[in-house]
Amino acid sequence: MNESAIAEAARTIWHHWREGTQTRAMPEHCQPANRADGYAVQAEVARLSGQATVGWKIAASSVAGQKHINVDGPLAGRLLANTVFAEGSGVANAINLGHNILRVAEPEIVFRIALPLPPLANGANYSLAEVMAAVGTLHLAIETPDTRYSDFLTVGAPSMIADMACAAMWVVGPAVTAAWRDIDLSQHDVTAYKNGDLVAKGSGANVLGDPRIALTWIANELCTYGAGLQAGDYVTTGTCVVPVPITHGDTLLMDFGVLGSIAAACAAVPPHRRDHLI
Repeated sequence: MNESAIAEAARTIWHHWREGTQTRAMPEHCQPANRADGYAVQAEVARLSGQATVGWKIAASSVAGQKHINVDGPLAGRLLANTVFAEGSGVANAINLGHNILRVAEPEIVFRIALPLPPLANGANYSLAEVMAAVGTLHLAIETPDTRYSDFLTVGAPSMIADMACAAMWVVGPAVTAAWRDIDLSQHDVTAYKNGDLVAKGSGANVLGDPRIALTWIANELCTYGAGLQAGDYVTTGTCVVPVPITHGDTLLMDFGVLGSIAAACAAVPPHRRDHLI
């Protein structure tokens, strides 16, 4: 893609994000053709937003998720500053679903990076041990993803990457105080409750087999297509359970056992716009 096509694609995404609307697909003359194009558009969307990138999300971190949206592997997306909220904050207790077409909540294991992981010489990859050595803290989160495509099942990986890999709103908890490095996160159970009822069970194995493997994947993906992970970045690794359908007024509790739990709620009355997110 040339600069003009990247700019037009980014304006399209950002317009629909601000207005709470969707397009069937990107116009053909500015459709990203590959992952590099997708990440270039994503970076321009972030620039147009005027917001800092405070971290990254991984979408399609399970084979089932990849098949569902017809992509060839996991996708990385930016977390913009105005879409990230602390557990217990006013906005986290009133998640806006007014224009959200996906209407799901996802419990996720999050790593916060303490040491930068820039691209290595000769395009070498980081090992899992090297990536984990750069992690400072572990957190719990609830993501309510969304998309700016009405036909998101068919647009493909490059266009989904351009759309921030379905980033929308993200609620994060404080640093976990349990000895999480001693836990096999791939086998760690996660349970989702909606309105007090048990609605889903899963484990860290749903996230590329292990959240630590997912973190290593995105560290290397961002070195291939960008500047790598930076100190202070959050990385939310993907849903540990089958995404939970939600609607206005629902309350959510995601239980991660000895790691703790995290709660959020959906606003009972949908606002007309997403202005509090932008």
